[in-house]
Amino acid sequence: MPRLLLDTHIVLALLRRDFDQQFPAISKRFAAGDVSGFVSVATLWEIAIKNRLGKLETGIPLPEIPANLRSGSLEILGIEVAHVLHPLDPEPPTRDPFDRLLLAQCHVEGLRLVTVDRALVDHPLAFRT
Repeated sequence: MPRLLLDTHIVLALLRRDFDQQFPAISKRFAAGDVSGFVSVATLWEIAIKNRLGKLETGIPLPEIPANLRSGSLEILGIEVAHVLHPLDPEPPTRDPFDRLLLAQCHVEGLRLVTVDRALVDHPLAFRT
């Protein structure tokens, strides 16, 4: 069973209740129980930063996000020293520290990154439906 780490765009679609419409193929896999899903604390951190700067609307209050995700059978993945220090190869072309951390978490934890970011979809750790 594939173990999937959801990037920020995917998590936001879940929170805004339009995941099924935006990502029908992956939505069907989750509904069928064919995959197990994870959300990184790094993603929650990125969402909180952008929300507080007024650059992002989550659809629900920030403190409710973890419980909302857990109620959807998603596991929250903490940030560990091994994730931060992992020598990732290849590095993501975005040079974004959040992208790099998500990919390092995937490598260390045996996950695949579900992303719509054009710069990341071809990375070896990206999930392909």
